[in-house]
Amino acid sequence: MTSDLRSALRGISGILVTPYDKTGEIDPVRQKAIVDKAIAVGVHILVANGNTGEFYALTIDEAETMARASAEYVGGRVPLLAGVGRGVRDACRLARTSREAGAAALMIHQPPDPFSAPRGLVDYVRAVADAAEGLPIVLYLRNDAIGIKAIRELCELPSVIGVKWATPNPLKLAEAIGATDPGIVWVGGLAEVWAPAFYAVGARGFTSGLINVWPQRSVAIHTALEAGDYRAANRLIAGMKAFEDIRAEELNGTNVTGVKAALAAIGHDCGATRAPSAWPLTDTQQATLHAFINSNEIRF
Repeated sequence: MTSDLRSALRGISGILVTPYDKTGEIDPVRQKAIVDKAIAVGVHILVANGNTGEFYALTIDEAETMARASAEYVGGRVPLLAGVGRGVRDACRLARTSREAGAAALMIHQPPDPFSAPRGLVDYVRAVADAAEGLPIVLYLRNDAIGIKAIRELCELPSVIGVKWATPNPLKLAEAIGATDPGIVWVGGLAEVWAPAFYAVGARGFTSGLINVWPQRSVAIHTALEAGDYRAANRLIAGMKAFEDIRAEELNGTNVTGVKAALAAIGHDCGATRAPSAWPLTDTQQATLHAFINSNEIRF
């Protein structure tokens, strides 16, 4: 089972949106069609309660509901990675709930606590691993300033099988890969645009919010990268870069906004985003998004 999970991690980790209804309450059932479409076209692993799922905008009760709902919709067809995080007690609670719901593994968000110490982070992950009772763990690393020593210690924890590397620093990624067990799976955590650079230094697979909107393109990019065809991969990435550029605006504050605006535009409205995410897109951003959708004939 762990070998299958490692194989899936080397594919596309599709980060699912959290749908809301018109009153702003979570509306999990709208996620089901996204899950079905992603699996049908070949996305390898799905992620509940990731950043594209607005993890930090959810209450713990809502995050638990989404973990259960996503596990139900996935139904074991592909592995489900369940995001956990925030305060250590909340993270442990979510770990237990996700395990009971049927998640194949946990993705531990790197705590944004302003007083997070590298050695404290090791203790944090160890506590969550204990609460998960042996469930495999993937680290979500967004700040490599913790240093190689801490990264090595994190990767030496028995339950850790992978790292989603989400810092734009391929050279530090290469150093981390060289300093840790070869069995650790290093996943490009900055979506399709950064995937070629991360592949070049040893990462495999990548995260994707695009899969909510256009999973076929994500699968084509992965296929090209696995074949070592960087020219084809870069050509495919260039064709979806306008979408990722919108998501990167306003200090990345339109990251989920772009995804949800696109979903609404192609006929599968999943509601707005919650503050402090930007909502809605500006007129200029919306026009760019519609041009991207129309030029690529994207439909849900």
